[in-house]
Amino acid sequence: MKRIVLLASATLLGLAALPVQAQSPSTLRIGLQEDPDMLDPHKARTFVGRIVFMGLCDRLVDIDPELKITPRLATEWSFSGDGLTLTMKLRTDAKFHDGETFNAEAAKANLERAMTLPDSLRKSELASVESVSAPDPATLVFKLKRPDATLLAQLTDRAGMMLSPKSLGPDITAKPICSGPYQFVERVQNDRIVLEKFKGHWEAANYQFDRIVYRAIPDTTVRLANLRAGELDMLERLAPTDVKSAKADKSLKIESTANLGYQGITINTGHGDAANQPMGKDKRVRQALSLAIDRKVLSQVVFEGLYEPMIQPFNPGNQYLSAAFPVPARDVAKAKALLKEAGVAKVSVDLFVTNNPVDAQLGQVIQAMAQEVGIDVQIRSTEFASQLRDQQQGKFQMSRIGWSGRIDPDGNIHQFVTSKGNQNDGKYSNAEVDKLLDEARTIYDVAERKKRYDAAQKMLQDELPIVYLYNQTVFFALRSNLQGFVINPDGMIRLSGLKRS
Repeated sequence: MKRIVLLASATLLGLAALPVQAQSPSTLRIGLQEDPDMLDPHKARTFVGRIVFMGLCDRLVDIDPELKITPRLATEWSFSGDGLTLTMKLRTDAKFHDGETFNAEAAKANLERAMTLPDSLRKSELASVESVSAPDPATLVFKLKRPDATLLAQLTDRAGMMLSPKSLGPDITAKPICSGPYQFVERVQNDRIVLEKFKGHWEAANYQFDRIVYRAIPDTTVRLANLRAGELDMLERLAPTDVKSAKADKSLKIESTANLGYQGITINTGHGDAANQPMGKDKRVRQALSLAIDRKVLSQVVFEGLYEPMIQPFNPGNQYLSAAFPVPARDVAKAKALLKEAGVAKVSVDLFVTNNPVDAQLGQVIQAMAQEVGIDVQIRSTEFASQLRDQQQGKFQMSRIGWSGRIDPDGNIHQFVTSKGNQNDGKYSNAEVDKLLDEARTIYDVAERKKRYDAAQKMLQDELPIVYLYNQTVFFALRSNLQGFVINPDGMIRLSGLKRS
């Protein structure tokens, strides 16, 4: 307890040391659970990075709380009868933070960069696009290789975010120049990102704060202490263990929504030397790990029972969720039998977790459960950006990580388990899974698409490149005088309409 108080005091002192203007009434201060990775939408992959991009970079389209696709930089759109051409009409009053005009040529430059940059993580999201053209400044045309039921949903996020074409160089992450309602001021790694209002934004009147300060505070207790002390205005991902006390605090208000994504353990099955161990090589060892974990107990012990146990990449209530794969009961005897069948009496494996109290406890519970069946889990804790970097480079055996989710089911599965998926960090490969998930992208009928997902899941549930654990309810905590926050299932913080009473 003494350590927690000291940490909170140190963080408060750090906040107090910020410039006076960052403490003015027109500044909104948001607490993030991690420090974002690079501020380049074509290369980024963190959840908190998406939150920052919501203020920094406009998108072609957005989603509303009912998950309907809505206009943003694109005002209207239509597909051709054969589904191979998407035509968008664009705003003519939007500008980038450097004063350059947003138009179809600028959008074309962004999309082509996202599709061709060697380390772009948007390639698989835009894999159906053959070419992009700009017949006039207000018209953008996508020519597709095949029909793509996922494309509009992809453009609501980083694939559809716009950077100034003049800024598209190697130093872009040092000072990203976008077209959003706020422009970049500074970044202090593992501390803060500061944005200020862009007065030239086409919707500037809807944004009431002059300045946004995003603070990276991984310790959930310290983050809440800063909110209660008035040093933050809101925070994302309030820990479930703090929900009850925060709801009882009259100076705060709590909002929550079921997340669109999943949380689980990604396993290295084919990426470099780290995959050359029993967990990576033998599906029976992975099956034993999954059976060792009691997902209901995990939720109760770590998350106060507030997170829904799951073993699929689709969130509860999703129309693509399959009844064929219910959450299994823990089965220690069967897990031990699987290890014996695999020819290993005892397995030792590393598990990466993020260095925050919640993930640390989660790792410890998994470690204890796995130990009972003969799997010795060695926990490796690191900050989130380092964890992602090591994953991408194949320097991991298992990693406790999740995905914030997308409105189209493809966004929760394709890029993580297909052979060329940009976020398939474990390099799992199955030609039949590739075929089924590629087909699902071309099908608009829900029942027909679901057949492909069900068939792919049957193989994935057997081979377990990802061991799914639970669906995360996202809790936001706000100062009671903050008004206008509209919660959205994607877990993003949209700054439009936010103000202090």
